[in-house]
Amino acid sequence: MRLWSLHPRYLDTKGLLACWRESLLAQKVLDGKTSGYRNHPQLQRFRATNDPLAAVGTYLEGVAREADARGYNFNRALILCPPAPDLVALLPVTTGQLEYERGHLLRKLAVRDPEIEAILAVADPLELHPAFRAVPGDIESWERP
Repeated sequence: MRLWSLHPRYLDTKGLLACWRESLLAQKVLDGKTSGYRNHPQLQRFRATNDPLAAVGTYLEGVAREADARGYNFNRALILCPPAPDLVALLPVTTGQLEYERGHLLRKLAVRDPEIEAILAVADPLELHPAFRAVPGDIESWERP
């Protein structure tokens, strides 16, 4: 499971679809509807909020908006706790984590989509998923490099 802190615009089609599916799985786990992935480290940041389902709902909405921008139709009815119309950056993410994710995604895009890889390689500053706000720091403790 990879729930990117980077803006979904940096994902290729395969990555965007996978992000949607994995985010829906995360929502299912946080809602207690599956026994698999319950201890997945990426879920720690959602669980650290006052309302994990609202946080993952905000995350899913950000992914769905990128899908809209590309002409895809992701089923928002699957989002259990849709966010308010204006997405709010609820979740902190460290700058070290963002740089780690950039490198990780660049390696994937080098193989799958060099055009998007070139965009991400020169992005400065990095645009974050709308659910996140950057804070100084190293790679997140839940990351498994």
